[in-house]
Amino acid sequence: MNQKSFMRLAAAIFAVVALAHLVRAAMALPISIAGWIVPMWLSWVAFVIAGALSWFGWSLAKREAR
Repeated sequence: MNQKSFMRLAAAIFAVVALAHLVRAAMALPISIAGWIVPMWLSWVAFVIAGALSWFGWSLAKREAR
């Protein structure tokens, strides 16, 4: 696997994670981990971070193509 393929794969995985957090936050789905209720704002933060990492990955992969 070359660097460009790796960046595309990582970007796609981060995009899926960002989409999952967006759906969770938009639909107000409750999540609890070992009895701890995960706050909704945490999904918004995770959406922004995962989305940014996905965007950076796609940008770097695009730059490698040139």
